[in-house]
Amino acid sequence: MESPASSSSPSCSGSSPRTNGFLPRKGELSSHHLEFLNQKLATREDLLSRAPILSSELEAKCSELDADFLQLQRQLTKLSVSWISRSFAAKSSVRNLNLALENLSLVTSQCGIGSRTIQRVVREELPQLAKQVLLIQTIREYADTALRLEALVGDLEDVVFSSSTFSLRNMVSVKLLTSQISVDFGPKQELLTQAIKLMNDIEEVLVEIVKSRSQWCHLLDSVDARVERTLAVVRPQVLADHRALLSSFGWPPKLATSKADGTGGQDPLPNPLVLMGGDKRELYSKSFLALCALQHMQTRRENRQRKNTEQEEHGVGLWAIDELVSPIASRMEYHFSKWADQPELMFALVHKTTSAFIVGVDDILQPLIDKARLVSYSAKEAWVSAMVQLISGFLARKVFPVLVAKYKEKDLKSEATSSWLHFIDCMVGFDKQMRSLVNSDSCFFLEESERFEGLSRSLSVLEVFCENPDWLKHWAKIELKDAWNKLKPELRDERAWSISRNPRDDIRIGTESEHFLLSTSQEHKAPPLAESSLKIIWELIEKSRHFPAVLPRVQFVRLTACRFIWYFLNVLVYRCKNTEFSPDYIADALIRVCGSINAARYLESKLKERSDDIDFLEMRIAERGPDFDVKDEKCFFCEEIRSLADLQTNWLMEIASVLLHHFETSSWDYTQNKRQFEQRQDDLGLAVVSDDLVQGLDALRGQLQVLNTSLNAKDFFDLWRSVADGLDHYIYSSIFSSSFQFSGEGIHQFEADMKALFLVFRPFCVRPEAFFPFLVDTLKLLMMSKEETNQLRLVLARDESRKKSLQFCSISHLTHDQAVKVLRLRKWLDTSC
Repeated sequence: MESPASSSSPSCSGSSPRTNGFLPRKGELSSHHLEFLNQKLATREDLLSRAPILSSELEAKCSELDADFLQLQRQLTKLSVSWISRSFAAKSSVRNLNLALENLSLVTSQCGIGSRTIQRVVREELPQLAKQVLLIQTIREYADTALRLEALVGDLEDVVFSSSTFSLRNMVSVKLLTSQISVDFGPKQELLTQAIKLMNDIEEVLVEIVKSRSQWCHLLDSVDARVERTLAVVRPQVLADHRALLSSFGWPPKLATSKADGTGGQDPLPNPLVLMGGDKRELYSKSFLALCALQHMQTRRENRQRKNTEQEEHGVGLWAIDELVSPIASRMEYHFSKWADQPELMFALVHKTTSAFIVGVDDILQPLIDKARLVSYSAKEAWVSAMVQLISGFLARKVFPVLVAKYKEKDLKSEATSSWLHFIDCMVGFDKQMRSLVNSDSCFFLEESERFEGLSRSLSVLEVFCENPDWLKHWAKIELKDAWNKLKPELRDERAWSISRNPRDDIRIGTESEHFLLSTSQEHKAPPLAESSLKIIWELIEKSRHFPAVLPRVQFVRLTACRFIWYFLNVLVYRCKNTEFSPDYIADALIRVCGSINAARYLESKLKERSDDIDFLEMRIAERGPDFDVKDEKCFFCEEIRSLADLQTNWLMEIASVLLHHFETSSWDYTQNKRQFEQRQDDLGLAVVSDDLVQGLDALRGQLQVLNTSLNAKDFFDLWRSVADGLDHYIYSSIFSSSFQFSGEGIHQFEADMKALFLVFRPFCVRPEAFFPFLVDTLKLLMMSKEETNQLRLVLARDESRKKSLQFCSISHLTHDQAVKVLRLRKWLDTSC
């Protein structure tokens, strides 16, 4: 029969076989030919039965290769003829141009004849010629590039498809001895290195095309398709050889599951990577480097295609380390399936195995990674990441689908909730343990943030929620319900609503500005329930920090912490609305509403403080998108803060309205009694406060004292100023809208009553009369002498001096009409005036 060596690549043969039709001698066959024949024709029976079939297959393959070669020759001939024809056309155009230029002097020497010809040459023929030359140059570049790529891809396909090393699968079996692996590994490694070098050369040409000739997309697609077919053959075979090599020196190691928590005193697990001998280590190093080189080349291709197609980037680990974890996964999942209700054992086993081999992985593999020049790759991080992905995959396939199904069933919802929370606690603790393994050399730098920034997303087992948003929503619902159940007992306990007393809350005269810079719950006079709610909110936010991505973190905070704030806000509003301001129990009602206002103020201030953190700014940018303006005043909790502020404003106005209404009711007789201001007395002694006003002032003083001790300093400052402003308008409009007539004694009485009113607000400021501008200006006008009054009336009659005259009299809040009306209320003994 005819030897198969006649159709093999020259690079695969040790010597030239005979071509005279006779079988070659055994000594003339190479090791590859002998191995091929030994596998196909192992026995004499195989020689008789399978030799004709094998010969037919080899002849058919040779015919296909010859046909491909002829097709390539025809294609090259066609391209060459096309290029030569265009070259002839360009040569003819250049020759015509040369003749035109040589005759230029002759044409222009004739008077008026050559001007149009020159213009036609310059304006029409020269640009057309330039375009033709540029087109020819582009075609030539395209042809040269295509021929270069054809040669490189052809060499790559010859190395891969024409070599028995890659075309014959499973030549290295797990059962082969180490000596046989060593014999087969050398030639394979050389061919793999050659193939990777050719693929990198092809990639260099393609990158240059993308940069300078991006319109050659068909050429790019054609080459990518052929290289991808080659990789589809190379990659599985390289991985299979690497796995066989790992198996030959005892990987994967045995797992000790009797003490999975790692607290026992058993010996450390033996690491086959460390125990490898010299020859085995050399073989493994070469295989590791080859796999890294293949992955690096694949990464370059993906990066180039990603820039070309604008695909999203996804982080990947190291293939060589993934191959170390893959055989461990099957063994671990056997134990995981028995620990469905004991997640702490799952995570303990993974952590123990990871930490047991991490030193050996770092010592043995990191130098190889550095030798492969894989920048920014860490053996330790890749090892931990692969182990995390191991258990993440199991959770995604086997655990959480079951928990979700139980959670949707009403009868099993309670059981699923407790199991879910237990799993989450174990996952968070596991993430911290695995992160500590990666950051053991630089924990002083990354320990504070407790986040995975700068590391791969795959280092967190919580990534299963990033890939499954529905599971994230289920988890958020469970966390929110659990958090609210923790607060419910306190909501029913009135002691939790009691207002915190600050020992420094004495009434101050001339209160300093720092008194309103509230920080602690005592300074806010917030009830203990507000502190408990805030603690729960921070706990929910802290749980979101363990997410390896920003957007899931935002979604979790919105579904848990933000909704919890809205729930608590609704409780505060409901508590305020259900408060009845009856006259008999107004103090208790004020204390009850003040507790809600203080709680809202405390939550608002703390949310504002935390909103300035870089974490919330990052989440706000991720939520709003790349067009987010950092100078935007809106913070992450802007809606919640605004609603809390609205609650304070609305109910402070409600309290002020209640106080004013109560004062109006109790002082109604005072504002309707005209005779007390018109009466004349012979003996003008010390005026006392009107009887009709005493009850209202006393009630107002008591209510303000209750508010001063129950309401936070900032809101109380705004409140009493609003009450003073309301009283100022109310008394002025009530008395002077009734056209009272003030006698001298009546003015004296009115002054005493207003001083008593000012005295009620004296504990809160040095000059309370400054907050009653209408009443103060009215008193100034009423207390003028008769001459001053008449003179002011004459001045006010002149339009040009009204404003200056009022200012001269220190009247700054009453208008001209109001001042005239007040002056008319003055009743003199001499009626002619």
